[in-house]
Amino acid sequence: MLTVIPKGTKDVLPADSYKWQFIEKKFRNMCDRYGFKEIRTPNFEHTELFLRGIGDTTDVVQKEMYTFKDHGDRSITLKPEGTAGVVRAFVENNIYAEVQPTKIAYDTCCYRYEKPQAGRLREFHQFGCEEFGTPNMLADAEIISLAYDFFNELGINDLKLEINSVGCPVCRKNHREALRNYLLPRYDELCDTCKGRFDKNPMRILDCKSPKDQEIVKGAPMMLDYLCDDCKAAFEDLKSNLDAMGISYTVNPMIVRGLDYYTKTAFEFITNRLGAQSAVCAGGRYDNLVEEIGGPKTPGVGFGLGKERLLLLMEAYGIEIPKPNTTDLFIATMGEKAKLRGLALKHTLIKEGLSVQMDNLQRNFKGQFKLADKVKAKYTAVIGDNELEKGVVSLKNMETGEQTEVAFENIVKEIM
Repeated sequence: MLTVIPKGTKDVLPADSYKWQFIEKKFRNMCDRYGFKEIRTPNFEHTELFLRGIGDTTDVVQKEMYTFKDHGDRSITLKPEGTAGVVRAFVENNIYAEVQPTKIAYDTCCYRYEKPQAGRLREFHQFGCEEFGTPNMLADAEIISLAYDFFNELGINDLKLEINSVGCPVCRKNHREALRNYLLPRYDELCDTCKGRFDKNPMRILDCKSPKDQEIVKGAPMMLDYLCDDCKAAFEDLKSNLDAMGISYTVNPMIVRGLDYYTKTAFEFITNRLGAQSAVCAGGRYDNLVEEIGGPKTPGVGFGLGKERLLLLMEAYGIEIPKPNTTDLFIATMGEKAKLRGLALKHTLIKEGLSVQMDNLQRNFKGQFKLADKVKAKYTAVIGDNELEKGVVSLKNMETGEQTEVAFENIVKEIM
């Protein structure tokens, strides 16, 4: 078992890590252009944060959290999503007291105990953006447009953006009553999970993946028909903002999101490139979450985007991720004096910003040239007794095969 990876986790090997680095760099760049600054929060938090923040009627809390007692008998949970930890940091560090709005981005690991499948692991990696401090739908539109521009910059340009409003506690109360009345005659047909949602959060039944429950909710009252004037105006404002940026969307009244903290805006970017139609990015507004976990009343909006699923999607699109730069120079040496001279040269060139390698096994020249090919070196510098006597390096262009002699004192300039 020592050499078997835990179920639902995956190694990112050196042969593939450049793909991750590529999308991470692209995401950081997009966040910088939008003015979102990075935050890093712990991979585990007090369990109560997720119970209060996410909601105890969600599948995440009920079925999927990795929760354990530490040596101080405290209940600790590996974070199942990124937003709650960011909100905790926002409150604990009094960021709400600064000039608002606050724009925060993160790149983190998350953990959920669920059935592993393509693009969905028990340890997964997530990009996210959160904007605090404004109820204005400009923030919602900005969050959506950041994700939209990020996808387009990667070459993913035919995702379907679906939006909805899940209302606020005021208008949701009337919808909840209407929905219960609609579902009550078929209550016994609901799955056990949805029976548990019936009293606490019946709107989550609309999001159930059970085919039978999906059939039951066809024709059910939709939140859009029960929006209060404020939520209705906010939704129309969001649509106007998206229209102004030329971002097309579809209103999908069935989007309710899987976490209880959402209010008003809910959205998903949908693809059918990964088999069944699925969301690759999702988010929305949460105007009560900061207050719920102990901070002052502060509106917020954000999204989460899974990196594993994003890479699968890029593969499905046939998007080639550029491979990293090859080794600039490989230094092949023969003999102790040549080795020491090569080592000094390697150290000098690395300090100049070049990528330089030597053979730490000190094989013969043939073995060293094989290694130079393997690391895709652009040039190979050969240093042996003859080169030391003449004060030169024999420099070979690995693509053309051209070979020249370069004086040691000129090698840095020549390679640069």
